[in-house]
Amino acid sequence: MATGTPDSQARFGQSVKGLLTEKVNTCGTDVIALTKQVLKGSRSSESLRKMAIITTHLQYQQEAIQKNVEQSPDLQDQLSHLLK
Repeated sequence: MATGTPDSQARFGQSVKGLLTEKVNTCGTDVIALTKQVLKGSRSSESLRKMAIITTHLQYQQEAIQKNVEQSPDLQDQLSHLLK
């Protein structure tokens, strides 16, 4: 742009500078939004991992309760024989 006047070159420079500033701000905002989404996904993954662990523990407890229920009649019979 060697043919323009110094005034028009200055205006062009300011215009370009304004556009670049706007683009940088937009990119910064997009990076912040992306970071928030990544963190949210990370927290969701951690929550799912914890829920899987809790589910496993509940399954173990359910199995233990089921075994106790299955043994209950035998224990009741033994107790009734002891009390006779």
